[in-house]
Amino acid sequence: MANPRVLLLGGHGRISRFLTPLLLNRSWDVTSVIRNPDHTNDIMKLGKGKKGKVDVLISSLDDVKSVDDAKAIIDRVKPDYVVWAAGAGGKGGPLRTYTIDRDAAKHFISATFTNLSITKFLLISHIGSRRKQPPWLSPDTWERFEHINQDVLPDYYQAKLAADEYFTVMARKRAEMDDQLGRTDDGAGGGKRFQAILLRPGPLMDAPATWKVELGKTKEVVLEGGVPANVSREDVAIVADRLLARGDTRGWLDLLGGEDEIEEAVKMVAKGRIDAVEGEDVDMMCGEITL
Repeated sequence: MANPRVLLLGGHGRISRFLTPLLLNRSWDVTSVIRNPDHTNDIMKLGKGKKGKVDVLISSLDDVKSVDDAKAIIDRVKPDYVVWAAGAGGKGGPLRTYTIDRDAAKHFISATFTNLSITKFLLISHIGSRRKQPPWLSPDTWERFEHINQDVLPDYYQAKLAADEYFTVMARKRAEMDDQLGRTDDGAGGGKRFQAILLRPGPLMDAPATWKVELGKTKEVVLEGGVPANVSREDVAIVADRLLARGDTRGWLDLLGGEDEIEEAVKMVAKGRIDAVEGEDVDMMCGEITL
């Protein structure tokens, strides 16, 4: 049986460079999409001594102007799973933020969710990407999110929100399709049921992994003693790897630094079917978003 293949979009990003060797160690193969050919050797080195194989596809997400453009990449790679870890990163101003974080993301979401050969899509977003204060967040914490969303990074917020809501609507449509096809988590009968995973980390830092997080419906942005609950990029990658490794992970999952061991945190959200979309109006999304 062939190794599962992962299409990793934004392959030279810092989270992706932590994630790639983790996926390869599962005997999964990774096609890493990068814009700059000068970064090819950086990616290929990540595969040294690993069980899976890594290859590089040079392609700029700036050029993904339609669903057909995204489909062309997917048809070329033929992945089993897709990971979106891309973003404009503040480069190129608001226009490029919308081009990458909203438009290109939506094109890949559409191309992926309508492809029955792909069974997992993990999209890395941002914890503040939502319209309403969820019931588990304190007013003070929500006020911090609102300040960032409205005053500090309004274009980033709008772009991420549009992509996340589109992802959520497409996830519902794909679930309905899987129901009709009789697909299940274990793949018996009509095949493997799709996993739409929206991983939503809080403020990122470059510190080494702690292997301890708060995952799911995260309550606090400040830990005991006043320490910010920032999450390291390496921890984000580890969580993403563990979520992809399971067959029962889905939905919105907020992520902060915390006290739970990553393995246990992932197990808890999977078994408890935790979904941080709670509080958002998914029916409204489905009514307003044109597919």
